[in-house]
Amino acid sequence: MAKNKTTETESSVIDFISAFVDDETKKKDSFELIRIIQEVTAFEPKMWGLSIIGFGSYHYKYASGHEGDAPLVGFSPRKTAISLYAYASADEKEELLSKLGKHKASKGCIYIKKVADIDIEILKKMIARSVEYLNKLYPSN
Repeated sequence: MAKNKTTETESSVIDFISAFVDDETKKKDSFELIRIIQEVTAFEPKMWGLSIIGFGSYHYKYASGHEGDAPLVGFSPRKTAISLYAYASADEKEELLSKLGKHKASKGCIYIKKVADIDIEILKKMIARSVEYLNKLYPSN
């Protein structure tokens, strides 16, 4: 079975943001997201792979036998948008996304241009729900 590429590393989150996030607004927003996510989860930020900042972790195992570890909540300050990784049940996710503010969403990611475009209180709810949902789905954590 293939090894997961996105695993927790010892790399510095601060060094990553300082070295690889060129846009000043995105840099400021990255530090703001760290503050918000830490406030909600009490987890320290860790680098996952080369560009994901994750908080907490869970171990998953699919019916196919594929398993690994992933952050409970995370984000990545990409060139075109900030990718947020927060999970919830389908109904709850749609309800929260409808109140979040300016964003785009795919199956596993929420994309925002800047933190000022979204409702921080809704984001906090999404973060808390992600931790609750994943701990319930994978209770071995």
